[in-house]
Amino acid sequence: MKRYRFTYFIGQSFKGLWRNGIMSIASITVLMSCLVVIGSFALLILNIDINLEKLGLLNEIVVFIDGSKTDEEVAAIGEQINALDNIDSVDFISKEQALEEERQRYEDYPELFEQIENDNPLRDSFVITYIDNAKASTLAYQLGQIDGIATVNVRLDLAVTIEKLKNGISLVLVWFMAILFAVSIFVIINTIKLAVHSRRTEISIMRYIGATEWFVILPFIFEGIIIGIISSLLAYLIEGYMYSYVVSMIDENFKMVTILDFASIRTEVVLAFIAIGVVTGIIGSTISTRKYLKA
Repeated sequence: MKRYRFTYFIGQSFKGLWRNGIMSIASITVLMSCLVVIGSFALLILNIDINLEKLGLLNEIVVFIDGSKTDEEVAAIGEQINALDNIDSVDFISKEQALEEERQRYEDYPELFEQIENDNPLRDSFVITYIDNAKASTLAYQLGQIDGIATVNVRLDLAVTIEKLKNGISLVLVWFMAILFAVSIFVIINTIKLAVHSRRTEISIMRYIGATEWFVILPFIFEGIIIGIISSLLAYLIEGYMYSYVVSMIDENFKMVTILDFASIRTEVVLAFIAIGVVTGIIGSTISTRKYLKA
């Protein structure tokens, strides 16, 4: 019996979509557009984070130690740094390790390092990751007051600018999401209303003979879910194509920029799209049916 009812609900849902073809297509198109915009902004923010992490420009200070300091004094400086506020992590990089990293970075030019093999010009350093950007200037000042620290490298202006850019993009994403989400729900509500109106006689008979409210409403809720699933799958295909096209353009013209491979996040993208699409469909259907059936 349950299997029969489920088949009945799905069948009625598809009939409703077919019966109100234009509005169904409008609902799918609007929700699909909403998902594509949301996905595009989310992927943009994700790629910005990856490139910032690669460049080490955000939430990071590098201090170089006076070359005259002994290993014990360098260790003591590290303890003083760890004792400061607003510290997330402190990593020590010896001058030998720094030279080896540079050698690997320029492995195609080994002659550059032949003359400095026994006279390393680099210095010991600490890479400091801080927590709060607002307190970063205070931390930079405190680091500069520690005896033995020769240089404090920090780009607070660049970090703040990039942070503002990310926040601006996130704000635009939230507004786009709110507006398009509301528009999607509105269109779905009107689509379901048409479906309810076209079956008003059948619904009246079912209610008259004792059909439960859920038995009447469920086909329309499934209709909203189907709209959500179709929209999410179409949005996923469009997002994947657009993303691949943009990646190919960036690879050709901006080779220094790191772009996340879509294949590594395709599962998360499609699941997020389906979740948003289904929730939107359920909300729109529920609002529409409850309001209309009580009328």
